[in-house]
Amino acid sequence: MAHYNTVFNQLLNMLPRHRFESSVSEYQGDYYTKHFTSWNQLLVNLYAQASSKDSLRDIETGLKVQQNNWYHLGLKSAARSTISYANGRRDYRIYEDTFYQTLDKCKDVTPKHRFKFKNPLYTLDATVIDLCLSLFPWAKFRKQKGGLKLHFLLDYRGQIPSFLVITDAKQHEMKIARSLSLPLSWDSILIVDKAYIDFKWLWGLHNKGIYFVSRAKSNIKYRVIGQLPANKKKGIISDEEIELTGYYSKQKYPGKLRLTTYYDKETKKTYKFLTNNFKLAAYTITQIYKARWDIELFFKWIKQNLKIKTFLGTSKNAVLTQIWTAMTYYLLLAYIKYQSKYKNSLLYFTRIIRESLFRRLDIIDLLNLSLIKLQKLKEPSYQLALF
Repeated sequence: MAHYNTVFNQLLNMLPRHRFESSVSEYQGDYYTKHFTSWNQLLVNLYAQASSKDSLRDIETGLKVQQNNWYHLGLKSAARSTISYANGRRDYRIYEDTFYQTLDKCKDVTPKHRFKFKNPLYTLDATVIDLCLSLFPWAKFRKQKGGLKLHFLLDYRGQIPSFLVITDAKQHEMKIARSLSLPLSWDSILIVDKAYIDFKWLWGLHNKGIYFVSRAKSNIKYRVIGQLPANKKKGIISDEEIELTGYYSKQKYPGKLRLTTYYDKETKKTYKFLTNNFKLAAYTITQIYKARWDIELFFKWIKQNLKIKTFLGTSKNAVLTQIWTAMTYYLLLAYIKYQSKYKNSLLYFTRIIRESLFRRLDIIDLLNLSLIKLQKLKEPSYQLALF
């Protein structure tokens, strides 16, 4: 039988180690460090994500059981006090950089989105992570509530987050959007909900050659300047060229817009969609906005399957370190899934990884195993010693 490193070690080998060390040097992550390096901290936090550990004690115990595998990892210590100190003190921006470094690698293997048009497609939205105010006083949201807000730009090529900003939960989505320099090419299509309707910001996107699709607000003031063909068989009630007539909105967005009215037979509701794209069919515009639901599913997935709701430390640095590491783990899973053309769900894949983290199996062979077959594999025997 061929010799393999552990599954966990193979995961770590997919990280851009050289670029990681450059970030460590930039933020002096290993300054005066003798044993528990920035790399050790990353692998311990990734282990916590992959094995769904809820506490520092669980991490310490789990790694002690696997101590004979440490020589593959270069890990010399896994004491919970050491982990806690590093998460609280070592600059979280090292792990923010790791996320983007892994993202660059992941983009090379992601599949195309499901639409026929070739324009890159994205959704911009945010989700709130609730925090206990007594434990996280720096994250005050309301009088008796704490929280963080994660602002994501979701790329429909592979359903991966291509941009993430973490703020306190009080920050409005639109305020953050105005301050961002989004990594969008000139022909991209950006889906946003009504919270992002700011005509000055939308006009800025238009001038950069970026298309947007959103729901129109009910109080929008406009006049119709042209009619486009409406395919009523597909639920298109009307497709109109409009210009804004509100005093301030017209100054902020002086160009023409497209207003598509659509009747959805499934929900039995009528929707109005606003866009600056006049090239795509009206029905395609409606389906583009319908695809915005994917980011809600993404939010649900990461909250249920990543450790971003329970935290290993209470300081801001520790929380941000854990979130960036969690999202890096998500990218690693996506990278393996798309590079190997794995057909099962990402959820099923996370369960396979969790059950086999320290097994000596080739990770490609692992993808072809069912959970039942995996459990039938012979477990390594450990000699327990009593002292």
